[in-house]
Amino acid sequence: MTNSPGTESAHSPRTESAAASSSEPQDRLAQAVRAAEQALIEFEIAVETFRVEVENFSRLHHQRLGPMYARLDELDALIAEAVAAKSGSREDIQRAWEARALVMPMPGVEELFEGLLGSDGVRPQEDPNPPRRVRPGKEAQRLYRELVRKAHPDLAQDEAEVERRSEFIARVNEAYTYGDEQRLRELAEEWEAGPVPAEGQPSEAEVLYARLEWLAERKERLAALAADLENSAIAQMMKLAPEDPDGLLNEIAENLLNQVANREARLAELVRSSKGSE
Repeated sequence: MTNSPGTESAHSPRTESAAASSSEPQDRLAQAVRAAEQALIEFEIAVETFRVEVENFSRLHHQRLGPMYARLDELDALIAEAVAAKSGSREDIQRAWEARALVMPMPGVEELFEGLLGSDGVRPQEDPNPPRRVRPGKEAQRLYRELVRKAHPDLAQDEAEVERRSEFIARVNEAYTYGDEQRLRELAEEWEAGPVPAEGQPSEAEVLYARLEWLAERKERLAALAADLENSAIAQMMKLAPEDPDGLLNEIAENLLNQVANREARLAELVRSSKGSE
């Protein structure tokens, strides 16, 4: 059957051109959504790796240095009490009371370490699997980033798939926290062997716009979390050695050991002096 005069075929160049033209804005919108998703994932990787470092530094700081801080406080109290006992002055007695008060439990002290201290501010919290270092190794970092880029929940829109990915990423985060390369490799194999979800892109402009709005809100929440981490006491301490936080812990430990030795020598001198004056 031939077309009547003035009627164009449904597949004429003009019709195809119009269809292509009408789909271009939506294609650009879909590309913007994909770009926003990838940018959000990269940002979340950066925030999560920083969170792990802050948490590990906090835990290691307390586990390794907490006893030294406690010993320093105790020595300061003993020295102040020895001085007060020798002088008997009101000022020295007041200083001795203040020094002893520092050794006592202090409400809120655990806030500095995000709840990782005991209620007495001294006792380490038991951790059956403490991190080996503040910053996981290069291979652990590589495996972690690859897994998050592949399995991040933000890449899924089906509720069941989002839940599956969220559970998987939670296990990935836990393995990364402890720098467990073997566990990360096992998780990578598990992901590759698992079902590959369909990655169909939204076809309606309204859905795409809603997706962009959600991504923007998610990024805003992550930015707030990153700001809180950045302003925390532990993060401020880590800024003293951003390239080697483990080295910073070692440096602090050495300094504390010297302080302990000096205070022990001072206390021993006061005890000898007190006995000599009897």
